[in-house]
Amino acid sequence: MNSNPILEEVWRIKDELAREANYDIHQLCENTRRWMAEHPHDGPVVRNAEELRQLIAAKERQRAGEPALALNETPAKPGKS
Repeated sequence: MNSNPILEEVWRIKDELAREANYDIHQLCENTRRWMAEHPHDGPVVRNAEELRQLIAAKERQRAGEPALALNETPAKPGKS
């Protein structure tokens, strides 16, 4: 069986969180609620693949409207860079 480092990290974190909660699901949920209150989420919430596609498309449209380079048409004065 091949090693999957992402799954191994998820399992390691799961085991660590369970150990911190003394393997009590109620305590684990309380710890999670406390963590969520201390670390509020301020980004977009994506609930499904379609919402993710829409978010990516909106960001790409926004990025397409921004110039990649800005030209300074006024030449630099001698002695100043």
